[in-house]
Amino acid sequence: MNVVELQGVSVRYREQKIRSLKEMVVRGLTGHRRSGFFYALNDVSLTIHHGEAVGIIGPNGAGKSTLLRVAAGIIPPSVGVAISRGTVAPVMELGTGFESELSGRENIFFNGALLGCTRAYMRSCADEIIAFSGIEQFIDAPIRTYSTGMVARLAFAIATAIHAETILLDEILAVGDAAFRTQCHERIARYVRNGSTVVVVSHELEPLESLCTRAVWVAGGRIVADGAASDVISRYRGASQSSAASSA
Repeated sequence: MNVVELQGVSVRYREQKIRSLKEMVVRGLTGHRRSGFFYALNDVSLTIHHGEAVGIIGPNGAGKSTLLRVAAGIIPPSVGVAISRGTVAPVMELGTGFESELSGRENIFFNGALLGCTRAYMRSCADEIIAFSGIEQFIDAPIRTYSTGMVARLAFAIATAIHAETILLDEILAVGDAAFRTQCHERIARYVRNGSTVVVVSHELEPLESLCTRAVWVAGGRIVADGAASDVISRYRGASQSSAASSA
């Protein structure tokens, strides 16, 4: 079964106005003329099957996080069709779906409700979520007082406690200390073994090689390569090294 289907998806945003003479000159010299819009994703088609572990890789600004947000239903495509099936738990870097004025504990129940879980179910796993997140002493403080890492840790603990059919992770492999990252890797690996679908955006290539069987390389809002994780990551490493060498 296909759990995520993107068909000819584009996401476009209106470009910012030129704010200075310097910016106007630089754009002119580089040949960058304002079209009025820029594309974060441009005609992307992607199918992810139930039980796959997929890594999304690419340079900064490639469109990786936008792709994940479209798959999660957070961003609608400007063009094309995006379909997600089953329970989808997105864990975004900035804790998308959290209410800043609610405490961490209250957000556990709030997020659970968004993901279709009953209050009784969330009450039964709240202690485990808090313990896994490692932020027990801050759990009753408002989310707005949390660091980005604390928010991501709590988001990951919630999403992986409710046993969603599909988990979408954005840069979570770089969050927290080494011990917490090990916990994350172990829990993701368990999800994969149990047949859940996991999609991970990350710049951390080594964990992706061990966790994922498939990788999708994104650049310039388009898919450059899609295939076995070891092959695609190897090609991406080679291209990145060549680019670094040429600019040195």
